[in-house]
Amino acid sequence: MFETSFSYNDLLFMLKGAWVTLQLTAGAMLIGTLAGVVLGVLRAIWPRATLPVAWVLDVFRSVPLLIQFVLFNALNSIIGLGFSAFTVGCVVLGVYATAFCTEIVLSGVLAVPPNLRRASRSLGMSYLQDLRYIVLPMASRVAFPGWLNLVLSVMKDSALVMWIGIVELLRASQTIVTRIQEPLLVLCIAGLIYYVMSLVVAQLGDRLEKRWQEND
Repeated sequence: MFETSFSYNDLLFMLKGAWVTLQLTAGAMLIGTLAGVVLGVLRAIWPRATLPVAWVLDVFRSVPLLIQFVLFNALNSIIGLGFSAFTVGCVVLGVYATAFCTEIVLSGVLAVPPNLRRASRSLGMSYLQDLRYIVLPMASRVAFPGWLNLVLSVMKDSALVMWIGIVELLRASQTIVTRIQEPLLVLCIAGLIYYVMSLVVAQLGDRLEKRWQEND
């Protein structure tokens, strides 16, 4: 007969960790989306002038996320910024998301047909009106699948914040494994929780895309 030391309180502890994971993901994607939209549009409008920005973002895309967490957390302590571990996690994940979101937005803006933009300008629209009413709505639909994949990626990558002391889902799972010595069961439950969270995000994204298609 199957016996386990895993308790209801352990499950609650893991769910609290999952809530921290969701908070980190939401905070990072808020930073990444806002900064990514601005930088992505600027990269499309002034590609040469924003080359230094592209080089900096390449660094954050290329350097492993774990190294970024450790370095920024160390910098936080050395300089004495006083940021909490959660803030450090949000900022690092947010900058990481910005690096990818910028390219996603850039590809969406560049996917808008130039003839369509010229037609809008010939109808008397200003550059800003063209950008607001023509380019961004169309670019958002093109970029949305990539953005949704980025959300799911950031959600999984948020597990790395355990290295700077944040108790999210994976860290909570490891704590329980250390106590009850049942890694297979605990990690299966953790994987199921990750799957459910990812499934909910993916389903919400699919519904939004269907509504866009219905409104076409």
